[in-house]
Amino acid sequence: MQERPHRLRRCQLSVPGSSEKMMKKAAEMPIDFVFLDLEDAVAPSEKRAARGKIVQALNTLDWGRTTRCVRINDLGTEYAYEDIIEVVEGARENLDVIMLPKAMSASDVQFVDKLLAMMEKKLGLTKRIGIDVLIEEVEAMMRVDEIAASTPRLECLIFGMGDYSASQGISLADIGGTTGYPGDIWSYQRHKLTIAARANRLDAVDGPFADFKDASAYREECRRAMILGMVGKWAIHPAQVSLAQEVFSPDPAAVAEAREMIRAYDAALADGLGAVQYKGKMIDIASVRIVRNLVRRADRLGL
Repeated sequence: MQERPHRLRRCQLSVPGSSEKMMKKAAEMPIDFVFLDLEDAVAPSEKRAARGKIVQALNTLDWGRTTRCVRINDLGTEYAYEDIIEVVEGARENLDVIMLPKAMSASDVQFVDKLLAMMEKKLGLTKRIGIDVLIEEVEAMMRVDEIAASTPRLECLIFGMGDYSASQGISLADIGGTTGYPGDIWSYQRHKLTIAARANRLDAVDGPFADFKDASAYREECRRAMILGMVGKWAIHPAQVSLAQEVFSPDPAAVAEAREMIRAYDAALADGLGAVQYKGKMIDIASVRIVRNLVRRADRLGL
């Protein structure tokens, strides 16, 4: 079985596939992950033309180390299968991930998986194109475990709280979670999605925050997602990129302490001990499992 690639997803920037100017700007940014959008950000009359613009951007712009993704239209539309065919045939090795919106079941993801597998074989591609999936309907949230286990090609689950709000009957005014409801209105959904992702060795990413001028609120939403084990958050505007990448980056001091803790525990094991005192606290294998996650994240960032 082919191993899933380890991609950075501290921030996933949404860029309209109909805007050559915005795609060029995105390619010049130091960002982990960009998805060129064929869905919500593109009017129906522009969707077919946007495919060609996206292929051109993928093939001609220097994206550096940024992961290149395309969000297709959902499988309930007439656009989805041609989105995949035209973009994959046109961009080939210059495409890393397909993002599937509004997945409702494991079979939706498996359809995209099988189509990509056939195209990779036909085109002789040397790398596997990954799939990121948006969970944005209540039916999908109820089936998130089966979706997470649907295919080894799947890499990431994303909580799309915009469409999800409509699906659950949440008003637009309440989406920000600051209108009087006690606590975080998305706590359950974020927990449920992240658990499903982690159980299947997937990344979990938090979706958009609409008010891109409110940096403090956006940072708080990043922090809430990060605490639950999510690895990143969407940006709908370039101003949000640096904020997300900062919040989801390990603190260098915490990384240094984690490495020191691991060394102390390894030394204890060598002496036949299962636990050891470290800075006034007892640490054991459970403690070390937690900090190893931090060290792995730091290693991926070269910290």
